[in-house]
Amino acid sequence: WREKMVINQCLRELASPLHIGGIRDPFGSYCQRRGGCCPGRDDQCTVPYLDTICYCDLFCNRTVSDCCPDFWGHCLGVERPFISKCAQVWSVNFKRQGWTKTQGQNTCGADGRWDCEQNACLIEPDVISAVNRGNYGWRAANYSQFYGMTLDEGIRYRLGTQRPAKTIMNMNEIQMNMDPERDQLPLYFNSAEKWPGKIHEPLDQGNCAASWAFSTAAVASDRISIQSMGHMTPQLSPQNLISCDTRNQGGCTGGRIDGAWWFLRRRGVVTEDCYPYRPPQQTPAELGRCMMQSRSVGRGKRQATQRCPNTNNYQNNIYQSTPPYRLSTNEKEIMKEIQDNGPVQAIMEVHEDFFVYKSGIYKHTDVSFTKPPQYRKHGTHSVKITGWGEERNVDGAKRKYWIAANSWGKNWGEEGYFRIARGENECEIEAFVIGVWGRITMEDMRSHNHHHRRRQI
Repeated sequence: WREKMVINQCLRELASPLHIGGIRDPFGSYCQRRGGCCPGRDDQCTVPYLDTICYCDLFCNRTVSDCCPDFWGHCLGVERPFISKCAQVWSVNFKRQGWTKTQGQNTCGADGRWDCEQNACLIEPDVISAVNRGNYGWRAANYSQFYGMTLDEGIRYRLGTQRPAKTIMNMNEIQMNMDPERDQLPLYFNSAEKWPGKIHEPLDQGNCAASWAFSTAAVASDRISIQSMGHMTPQLSPQNLISCDTRNQGGCTGGRIDGAWWFLRRRGVVTEDCYPYRPPQQTPAELGRCMMQSRSVGRGKRQATQRCPNTNNYQNNIYQSTPPYRLSTNEKEIMKEIQDNGPVQAIMEVHEDFFVYKSGIYKHTDVSFTKPPQYRKHGTHSVKITGWGEERNVDGAKRKYWIAANSWGKNWGEEGYFRIARGENECEIEAFVIGVWGRITMEDMRSHNHHHRRRQI
């Protein structure tokens, strides 16, 4: 045991500094998730960090720092130091079960931030400047959670919805007979204002390519809350889908929304509080496996057969949906559906400039058109559309938009939301739009009311 301790000490002394070139995953929870900090030097006071470990003992805060990213804020209650030492460093690429290294792709720039040598950066300062100088109708900004990532990495790990197969894309659209006089649509509509307390806030998928799970859970959560008239307001668990919906799905390496809806209909999921999301770099291998099973109790309904992975939560109710239905590509019909029944799910193409969106009405710009091909890439994503509106330019021209929730956290965009041009199929956002009903009975609502009253007593 003593020999092992000596070896660990030597390895720690010889290890390269963790944060040369900038802190990766600066907002990750490490010391906080561990449950505390350690006084003095404690070589066992560690947490898994990317492809290595980081420390939460006071000894880590020395010249050669191996502290976890949240050490300063959680253990000392101070701001993180600015790391300005520059050298050729490791580029960390997330894989499904961990992180691997590739050398020589990223270096630290003169300002201490990460630069990309051979590949386009996810955050390109000249793109941000060009958007903000131009008359594009939206503003761009820098996001620290994207520091050090290449554009390829952003597309690979921040999106994650696979294009549906041709048979799914050929789904019949529901027929909606709209009366021009009776079905008057307002110029502005926001689901959160019509159904207060029933529209859930955007989550953050982190470096997990699972927008297929996040957008599905988000739309189902809102629809069930609306349909049950607020008797049931679950925030459904994306992790339940990521870990358990494994039939032809890739978890954090991408998946299909039709597969997610199949799982929600046939198996069902629990709430986020019952089965919390764990970003891949914070998830031990055993927690990556499915930790929630259910059994049939007749008439298509399911019941959980395992306790919540969150041991502080005892409400393991299973929530299910009916089969999803496809809406028309007509903007008026999409608007009518949202106004009548709640948010919808949409697939869209994300281009390189979308990552730096901060505010305004997004349209893909031409600022990278003169650059080499590696600077102009796109991938498929899925989001929740919650409403619409319109603005007028200085010249009086009307600009229509959708309001949509992303899954990149609330510090991205307009508090986690974005507005995007409406009626033009911008980034193909109107090409494949899905609605759904929750599988809810009066018995379900009575049961949830009973549980709610019991918790209040």
